[in-house]
Amino acid sequence: MTFDPASLRDLRGAGDVSFHLRKIGHVVLRARDLRKSVEFYVKVLGFAISDVYAEDMVPGGMVFMRYNPDHHGVALVGGMPGASEKRELHHFAFEVDTLDEVFLARKRLREHGVKIVFEGRRRAGVQIAVEFLDPDGHHLEIYWGLDRVGVDGHVRPGAEWREAHTLEEALTNPPPGQSVSLKDPSLIERR
Repeated sequence: MTFDPASLRDLRGAGDVSFHLRKIGHVVLRARDLRKSVEFYVKVLGFAISDVYAEDMVPGGMVFMRYNPDHHGVALVGGMPGASEKRELHHFAFEVDTLDEVFLARKRLREHGVKIVFEGRRRAGVQIAVEFLDPDGHHLEIYWGLDRVGVDGHVRPGAEWREAHTLEEALTNPPPGQSVSLKDPSLIERR
């Protein structure tokens, strides 16, 4: 298939959506030697470790690292077989300003027939998110509420993580300090 740049003329401007992506919030990559890769990010680039998952939580292990107050900007998942083939992207994530926007994003994704692979709240970082696939199968995430780490380096302890497997479930059992009220309660799906 030949690509014609002129075919994009009608797509030049921002799309008309009910939520607004604020920034690329974090990237998760696969690593062949997790310790060596973490050492590079910490010792060479100056990242700080926020949380670590052992292999019983994520095959290969996982390390969350930060370079600003966000709980993580880069995370690495171990167990990549062999050298880089430029296919190590696990996922990347977009931050939105409000919890309502995560619900609006889920609604829009469903309206467009996009495959949603997870919604709710994971563990470390405790962000509420909807995760989905783009047309090429890349794993993307839209999230709100990622923990911030203060200058003292204190990270939320694992005992305060509140995993949830729907956006609605994420509203019912928030971790300490996470306010989960919606401005528009009609976004809540009744099942």
